[in-house]
Amino acid sequence: MAERINLDDPNADLFGMNEEEISEEEMIEKQLYEKNPNRVAALGDLWYDSMLREIDGMDIPEEAKRKMIFSMTANGVLDMISDSVEEELGWDVTLSFDVYLGVLLTNKKFKVDLFEGHMKALLTVKRDDFPDDEAFELALEEFEEKWWDIPQPLLEKRTPNDAIRETLLKYGLAE
Repeated sequence: MAERINLDDPNADLFGMNEEEISEEEMIEKQLYEKNPNRVAALGDLWYDSMLREIDGMDIPEEAKRKMIFSMTANGVLDMISDSVEEELGWDVTLSFDVYLGVLLTNKKFKVDLFEGHMKALLTVKRDDFPDDEAFELALEEFEEKWWDIPQPLLEKRTPNDAIRETLLKYGLAE
């Protein structure tokens, strides 16, 4: 644990001076995931009442209203993410998001876990099979890239990349 600063100062907490330091990994975890319940509350305050008023005024079946609420919420969040970053970074973020979405949808369609399969395959590359760490690292990197282009029986003999690309095409998300 990090040392606390100004232990004798009763006002130190007011200015964050008595907080314990956390690791970079912990800080990233907190920023990316632990704050999500707080973000949900903030988004609720931002949109929920006005969205309900808009939806309640529509003369459509309840199931259609629920789908509309989901669509409006998801679209709003995606727009906020895209608008909150610089254009170049937004490009990278949305491409990464699309590929990740493609992997998850492919996993669901074929009842697989491509990330888990990828990790299991990487574990078959053994350090003892290489003369040194550098050769091992290079082989591992090469296999890591190649795996996505090896036909997989659980994907009906498609490669993971082809199965993901098919999924992305279905949703109009392929590059």
